[in-house]
Amino acid sequence: MEYTQLGRTGLKVSRLVLGTMNFGPQTEEAESHAIMDAALDAGLNFFDTANVYGWGENKGRTESIIGNWFAKGGGRREKVVIATKVFGGMDGDREPWPNHDRLSAINIRRAVDASLKRLQTDYIDLYQFHHIDRRTPFEEIWQAIDVLVQQGKIVYAGSSNFPGYKIAQANELAARRGTVGLVSEQCLYNLAERRAEMEVIPAAQEYGLGVIPWSPLHGGLLGGVIKKEVEGGRRASGRAADALADVAVRAQIQAYEDLLDKHGIEPGEAALAWLLTRPGVTAPIVGPRTQGQLESALRAVELELGDEVLTGLDGIFPGPGPSPEAFAW
Repeated sequence: MEYTQLGRTGLKVSRLVLGTMNFGPQTEEAESHAIMDAALDAGLNFFDTANVYGWGENKGRTESIIGNWFAKGGGRREKVVIATKVFGGMDGDREPWPNHDRLSAINIRRAVDASLKRLQTDYIDLYQFHHIDRRTPFEEIWQAIDVLVQQGKIVYAGSSNFPGYKIAQANELAARRGTVGLVSEQCLYNLAERRAEMEVIPAAQEYGLGVIPWSPLHGGLLGGVIKKEVEGGRRASGRAADALADVAVRAQIQAYEDLLDKHGIEPGEAALAWLLTRPGVTAPIVGPRTQGQLESALRAVELELGDEVLTGLDGIFPGPGPSPEAFAW
């Protein structure tokens, strides 16, 4: 496994992040534990979750599964950089009770204590804001985070799904307060969705944030979906099926799969390997439902994409170009 620093911090993390969103809803606890053991055995030390994972009436279930795995001992907690998130309400599918969601100081305080209990740990390495909160000023958010850092409950703070200007706003205020500010941004970024290159990734690079892309296969669209239909009769579902209904998108994905087939490369592994070549990217999040899917993701770290493949991928999925030239002169 390769390692790198998380943004401008001294924290060393693996080039892949184990995403745990499927643990509970799609993967039972025993299999989830087996996947985490396999990830750790492979040297993957960066695990990502969120307080709302488990969804519906089972929100918090994923953190509990991870906590039960930590409780097995064997250095599991000490070896893992655990990242979780706060924003969404935890009241099942009901409308959140007032002050039970978003980024008010009171909800941050309540949410971090609940996550610590579920995770069965004394501290969270990376505490991430799952979304911007247009109602809460950063003065209040940073005051709450400063207290948690002083109490030893969290080490670093990061953002998720932030626009570039909010990254700048948050870190300019943190600098004026004399605190560290955001050290990472978790954003939607992959071959088929490159808008983050316009503002989000440049802002992250300017302020020293590590970039953690989520949905590297774009809901399965970049995982060889057409090939699976042809060879195994396994039809696409969800976001991938909706996208393939568009004739132009289907042609684009077919060209992508044809290019990789020509070079003998698995599509899903190529999509991950491409992200690892991108400026500013610390580690993409992989969310395996099975150990086989984890093994495929791990192979991407060793995969080197040649110039011909990289040029071909850029031709099929052209990025927006630098900002502001992408939308100005």
